[in-house]
Amino acid sequence: MTQHASAYFLEDRKDPNETHTLSVLVANEPGVLARVIGLFSGRGYNIESLTVSETEHAKHVSRITIVTTGTPQVIQQIKHQLDRMVPVHSVIDMTLAGNAIERELAMVKVRGTGEPRVEALRLAEAFRARVIDASTESFVFEITGASAKIDQFIDLMKPLGLVEVARTGVAAIIRGPASM
Repeated sequence: MTQHASAYFLEDRKDPNETHTLSVLVANEPGVLARVIGLFSGRGYNIESLTVSETEHAKHVSRITIVTTGTPQVIQQIKHQLDRMVPVHSVIDMTLAGNAIERELAMVKVRGTGEPRVEALRLAEAFRARVIDASTESFVFEITGASAKIDQFIDLMKPLGLVEVARTGVAAIIRGPASM
Protein backbone atom coordinates (compact mmCIF):
# COMPACT_ATOMS: atom_id res chain seq x y z
CA MET A 1 0.00 0.00 0.00
CA THR A 2 1.45 3.36 -0.98
CA GLN A 3 0.82 6.67 0.68
CA HIS A 4 -0.21 9.53 -1.52
CA ALA A 5 0.69 13.14 -0.92
CA SER A 6 -2.22 14.55 1.00
CA ALA A 7 -2.74 17.43 3.38
CA TYR A 8 -3.85 14.88 5.97
CA PHE A 9 -0.37 13.41 6.14
CA LEU A 10 1.48 16.68 6.60
CA GLU A 11 2.93 16.99 10.04
CA ASP A 12 1.55 19.67 12.31
CA ARG A 13 3.39 22.87 11.34
CA LYS A 14 2.79 24.80 14.54
CA ASP A 15 5.90 26.19 16.19
CA PRO A 16 6.74 24.22 19.33
CA ASN A 17 6.40 25.98 22.64
CA GLU A 18 9.61 27.20 24.21
CA THR A 19 10.32 28.33 27.76
CA HIS A 20 12.08 31.68 28.08
CA THR A 21 13.33 33.69 31.06
CA LEU A 22 12.79 37.42 30.64
CA SER A 23 14.50 40.01 32.82
CA VAL A 24 12.62 43.30 32.86
CA LEU A 25 14.02 46.45 34.50
CA VAL A 26 11.20 48.77 35.52
CA ALA A 27 10.58 51.93 37.47
CA ASN A 28 9.94 51.01 41.10
CA GLU A 29 6.56 52.71 41.52
CA PRO A 30 3.05 51.62 42.50
CA GLY A 31 1.08 49.75 39.86
CA VAL A 32 3.99 48.76 37.59
CA LEU A 33 3.88 45.07 38.53
CA ALA A 34 0.10 45.03 38.05
CA ARG A 35 0.50 46.53 34.57
CA VAL A 36 3.14 43.97 33.57
CA ILE A 37 1.02 41.09 34.89
CA GLY A 38 -2.03 42.59 33.19
CA LEU A 39 -0.21 42.41 29.86
CA PHE A 40 0.19 38.65 30.34
CA SER A 41 -3.28 37.88 31.67
CA GLY A 42 -5.06 40.15 29.19
CA ARG A 43 -3.57 38.27 26.26
CA GLY A 44 -3.79 34.78 27.74
CA TYR A 45 -0.03 34.32 28.22
CA ASN A 46 1.03 32.09 31.10
CA ILE A 47 3.61 32.99 33.74
CA GLU A 48 5.39 29.94 35.12
CA SER A 49 7.64 31.85 37.53
CA LEU A 50 7.69 35.45 38.74
CA THR A 51 10.30 37.13 40.92
CA VAL A 52 10.35 40.85 41.73
CA SER A 53 12.74 42.95 43.80
CA GLU A 54 14.17 46.43 43.93
CA THR A 55 17.73 46.35 42.55
CA GLU A 56 18.84 49.98 42.69
CA HIS A 57 17.27 51.91 45.55
CA ALA A 58 18.80 55.27 44.63
CA LYS A 59 17.54 54.99 41.03
CA HIS A 60 14.15 53.50 42.03
CA VAL A 61 14.63 50.50 39.72
CA SER A 62 13.24 46.99 40.17
CA ARG A 63 13.93 43.78 38.28
CA ILE A 64 11.04 41.53 37.32
CA THR A 65 12.17 38.05 36.26
CA ILE A 66 9.46 36.17 34.36
CA VAL A 67 9.57 32.61 33.08
CA THR A 68 6.97 32.10 30.37
CA THR A 69 6.18 29.57 27.67
CA GLY A 70 5.02 30.11 24.11
CA THR A 71 5.89 29.77 20.47
CA PRO A 72 8.85 31.85 19.27
CA GLN A 73 6.34 34.29 17.75
CA VAL A 74 4.46 34.65 21.06
CA ILE A 75 7.71 35.17 23.01
CA GLN A 76 8.75 37.87 20.52
CA GLN A 77 5.34 39.53 20.85
CA ILE A 78 5.58 39.51 24.67
CA LYS A 79 9.03 41.14 24.54
CA HIS A 80 7.85 43.86 22.12
CA GLN A 81 4.76 44.62 24.20
CA LEU A 82 6.81 44.81 27.41
CA ASP A 83 9.36 47.07 25.73
CA ARG A 84 6.61 49.54 24.74
CA MET A 85 5.33 49.95 28.30
CA VAL A 86 6.21 53.35 29.79
CA PRO A 87 7.69 52.23 33.15
CA VAL A 88 9.87 49.56 31.45
CA HIS A 89 13.55 50.52 31.07
CA SER A 90 14.75 47.34 29.32
CA VAL A 91 13.75 43.78 28.45
CA ILE A 92 16.40 41.07 28.12
CA ASP A 93 15.61 37.52 27.00
CA MET A 94 18.03 35.67 29.26
CA THR A 95 17.38 32.44 27.33
CA LEU A 96 18.64 33.97 24.08
CA ALA A 97 21.52 35.78 25.82
CA GLY A 98 22.89 32.29 26.37
CA ASN A 99 25.26 33.23 29.16
CA ALA A 100 22.80 33.65 32.01
CA ILE A 101 22.83 32.00 35.41
CA GLU A 102 19.41 30.97 36.72
CA ARG A 103 18.71 29.84 40.28
CA GLU A 104 15.70 29.18 42.47
CA LEU A 105 15.25 28.51 46.18
CA ALA A 106 12.75 26.08 47.66
CA MET A 107 11.79 24.93 51.13
CA VAL A 108 10.59 21.32 51.13
CA LYS A 109 8.80 19.79 54.12
CA VAL A 110 9.01 16.00 54.47
CA ARG A 111 7.30 13.93 57.18
CA GLY A 112 8.62 10.51 58.03
CA THR A 113 10.20 8.16 60.52
CA GLY A 114 12.45 5.15 60.23
CA GLU A 115 13.89 4.19 56.85
CA PRO A 116 12.04 6.89 54.83
CA ARG A 117 13.49 9.52 57.18
CA VAL A 118 17.03 8.18 56.71
CA GLU A 119 16.54 8.06 52.93
CA ALA A 120 15.26 11.66 52.86
CA LEU A 121 18.38 12.80 54.72
CA ARG A 122 20.64 10.82 52.38
CA LEU A 123 19.01 12.32 49.28
CA ALA A 124 19.13 15.81 50.78
CA GLU A 125 22.88 15.42 51.27
CA ALA A 126 23.30 14.27 47.65
CA PHE A 127 21.37 17.34 46.43
CA ARG A 128 23.20 19.68 48.87
CA ALA A 129 19.92 20.58 50.55
CA ARG A 130 20.25 21.95 54.09
CA VAL A 131 18.05 20.99 57.02
CA ILE A 132 16.63 24.29 58.30
CA ASP A 133 14.05 22.81 60.68
CA ALA A 134 13.72 19.38 62.23
CA SER A 135 11.43 17.55 64.60
CA THR A 136 11.15 13.87 65.46
CA GLU A 137 8.57 13.47 62.67
CA SER A 138 9.59 15.93 59.95
CA PHE A 139 12.26 17.98 58.24
CA VAL A 140 12.23 21.23 56.29
CA PHE A 141 14.97 21.28 53.67
CA GLU A 142 16.32 24.37 51.93
CA ILE A 143 17.55 23.73 48.39
CA THR A 144 18.88 26.12 45.77
CA GLY A 145 19.79 25.54 42.15
CA ALA A 146 18.33 25.23 38.70
CA SER A 147 14.57 24.64 38.60
CA ALA A 148 15.08 21.17 37.09
CA LYS A 149 17.25 20.16 40.08
CA ILE A 150 14.57 21.33 42.50
CA ASP A 151 11.86 19.51 40.51
CA GLN A 152 13.92 16.31 40.69
CA PHE A 153 14.46 16.67 44.46
CA ILE A 154 10.73 17.20 45.02
CA ASP A 155 9.87 14.16 42.89
CA LEU A 156 12.23 12.01 44.97
CA MET A 157 10.70 13.29 48.23
CA LYS A 158 7.10 12.44 47.23
CA PRO A 159 7.25 8.75 48.13
CA LEU A 160 9.21 9.56 51.30
CA GLY A 161 6.47 11.76 52.82
CA LEU A 162 6.46 15.11 51.02
CA VAL A 163 4.08 17.44 52.87
CA GLU A 164 4.57 20.92 51.43
CA VAL A 165 6.75 22.98 49.07
CA ALA A 166 7.39 26.74 48.96
CA ARG A 167 9.38 28.09 45.98
CA THR A 168 10.77 31.56 45.32
CA GLY A 169 10.67 31.58 41.54
CA VAL A 170 13.62 32.02 39.21
CA ALA A 171 16.27 34.70 39.66
CA ALA A 172 18.61 35.23 36.70
CA ILE A 173 21.67 37.30 35.88
CA ILE A 174 24.05 37.51 32.91
CA ARG A 175 27.59 36.14 33.44
CA GLY A 176 30.64 38.36 33.19
CA PRO A 177 31.17 42.10 33.69
CA ALA A 178 28.29 43.30 31.47
CA SER A 179 25.02 44.44 32.99
CA MET A 180 21.51 44.89 31.67
